[in-house]
Amino acid sequence: MSNIYQAIQQRILVLDGAMGTMLQRYNFSEDDFRGERFKDYPSSLKGNNDLLSLTQPQAIADVHRKYFEAGADIVETNTFSGTTIAMADYDMEDLVYELNFESARIAKQVAEEMTKENPDKPRFVAGSIGPTNRTASLSPDVERPEYRAVTFEELRKAYHQQTEALLDGGVDMLLVETIFDTLNAKAALFAIDQVQEERGIKIPIMVSGTITDASGRTLSGQTVEAFLLSISHIPLLSVGFNCALGADQLQPYLSRLSNETEFYTSAHPNAGLPNAFGEYDQTAEQMQVLIESYLKENIVNIIGGCCGTTPEHIKLIAEVAAKYKPRQVVVSA
Repeated sequence: MSNIYQAIQQRILVLDGAMGTMLQRYNFSEDDFRGERFKDYPSSLKGNNDLLSLTQPQAIADVHRKYFEAGADIVETNTFSGTTIAMADYDMEDLVYELNFESARIAKQVAEEMTKENPDKPRFVAGSIGPTNRTASLSPDVERPEYRAVTFEELRKAYHQQTEALLDGGVDMLLVETIFDTLNAKAALFAIDQVQEERGIKIPIMVSGTITDASGRTLSGQTVEAFLLSISHIPLLSVGFNCALGADQLQPYLSRLSNETEFYTSAHPNAGLPNAFGEYDQTAEQMQVLIESYLKENIVNIIGGCCGTTPEHIKLIAEVAAKYKPRQVVVSA
């Protein structure tokens, strides 16, 4: 795992793009999501992308490979919704360990194959830990502001299980991402810290928040600086932002973050803002120009893409990233 610290000091690392965007290209049907194993499952399963690691593992491996071939140093596991809390929507809480383990195993196998082909460019796997579909800070019921749909302890327990499975599957680091509620993220970080202590290991951890709109705040109301202070109690590999905004809208917030933190910084913005149909129109060439402004400003160490970004986007991002030196910080490995 320590190799990631060496690599991030040598160059700007490239993260992959959107797994969901790539899976849409397959046009998987309900039967495809179910596969033979879940053909008689009582719940509708279409849209449960994490399940595809069990029913369509070759497609997941192919997506990882395409991003690596495009120039990515790091791919994320197909586990954005891999908690008992999120999987409750599909009545699949009992499958959470297997989903995370298999997703990590698939990604790691591809990473090892790519590294073997080019040992000078080691490839890494980040275990994707999403925010869940509930918030610990806000009430979903406007008539009951005191109500919470999930507790800190429920989140901690769910994240603890996911962390164990991802590590058992072979990930090199963990990525707590798309954080709209920092209390959820703190539950994840607490769970990760527990697993580190229980196993006597140190896990490189990436944290990536989400600025939801032009106010420059997370959904739970934190500014860039408040968000950073809230998660800086734990040693991190990197801190950054992803999703919600395109590269140009995200840049001023990433710049503020870079100026305030001693951690490495990351960004994986969307391919622009969604159009009226919820689709992302920003081309790879357009996104490359915007990302280069990050590199010229020297505010990022890890760069990739979120919603709407494809291997075509990552290829051009990797090409321009190779021309710049990484932002220098001092981080204890």
